[in-house]
Amino acid sequence: MALNLFISAGEASGEHYGALLVSELREQLAATGHAATFFGMGGQRMAAAGLDVVVRSEDMAVMGLTEVIHHLPRIYGEFRKLKKAIRQRRPDVAVLIDFPEIHFRLAKELHRLGVPVIFFVSPQLWAWKKHRIKLVRKYVDKMLVIFPFEEPFYREQGVEAEFVGHPLAELPQPAIGREEFAGQNGLDPAKTWIGLLPGSRAREIRDILPEMMQAAGILLRDGPIDGSSGAQFVLPLAPTLSATQRAEVERIVAAAPPYLQIRLVDDARTALFHARVSVVASGTATVEAALIGNPFVVVYRVSPITYAIAKRVVKVPHVAMVNLIAGKRVVTELIQNDFTASNIVREVELLLPDGAPRQSMMQELRRIHGLLNSRPAVPGQTCGAIRRVAAITLEQIGIDSRVRPEQQVRS
Repeated sequence: MALNLFISAGEASGEHYGALLVSELREQLAATGHAATFFGMGGQRMAAAGLDVVVRSEDMAVMGLTEVIHHLPRIYGEFRKLKKAIRQRRPDVAVLIDFPEIHFRLAKELHRLGVPVIFFVSPQLWAWKKHRIKLVRKYVDKMLVIFPFEEPFYREQGVEAEFVGHPLAELPQPAIGREEFAGQNGLDPAKTWIGLLPGSRAREIRDILPEMMQAAGILLRDGPIDGSSGAQFVLPLAPTLSATQRAEVERIVAAAPPYLQIRLVDDARTALFHARVSVVASGTATVEAALIGNPFVVVYRVSPITYAIAKRVVKVPHVAMVNLIAGKRVVTELIQNDFTASNIVREVELLLPDGAPRQSMMQELRRIHGLLNSRPAVPGQTCGAIRRVAAITLEQIGIDSRVRPEQQVRS
């Protein structure tokens, strides 16, 4: 009888990890002589990896208090579908990837049914909502974290936690050359490329992209871009965007003046690798930019109500994860009222030339990359973040992925 695994991710970064995890679990299970089925919440990449998608990630990716309230009926309906699938299919183990607003509720249901729960990619409870630690202690069997400072935080709170490393820190640099990438996406390799990453949620794009575009226009008209070569702006589209959301991005970009060349691409990592500098919405993309080594500015804006509440409850010195990892301000944060086109231009102008600001940031980004590498391999143990998550997941149901099929005894 095949094992039944529930894997759930709710937005672009988690969905990427989910796809890698499904593939890795398949490989480890095959090596131990087990067959398995996978179901849960995910997007196109997880579906391609073999997940039976009960609820689509893009239908649940909403952020902010007022945004959630607006979409609440739909979110609740999708949540009920997930609970129904869990009750009917009774998975052997569940892996919940980030997305705490939904996943804490799912963890409670899974725990009630006696399903072991792995939580991969910690919600930022160390920043706010620390009272939710009690939910983790009660309903989560193991918390697997991707930032080194999170493990001691959880262990001090009585939660079984392990730093597995950051999956993005293990990836090789993109292999696609500048000329090839330019040809694939209608870009001019002779021009300066500036990345624009407005986030992966519809509301983020509507609130953030227009300001980014205004800054891009100022840079072209009045900035330090060499007049002979000019600049092009590269905007990666998150794979979790629906057709409607992609059309919305295209509509916003189409409204730009003709001189403003913004190219939509599907490969964020390669875009960051070849961009001279980027403007990045706060979130996982900031870590991605840091690990690529691309100098960048962090921006973000939410509704006034959401921001007012966040200011009262968030207790960390920085907004950008990169700065939290570094323990100091490495990249500039332009948040809420500071997020203006003129401020973006000022910061980007500092990073474009080969001066001290650019070199200092690149040196700090290399240091952050080292901090996010997984622990050194131990003889007899698997290494790599996703491989370790897969191994721990199987350990929860009595499968040692290091043991040959004829030696395997399931508990």
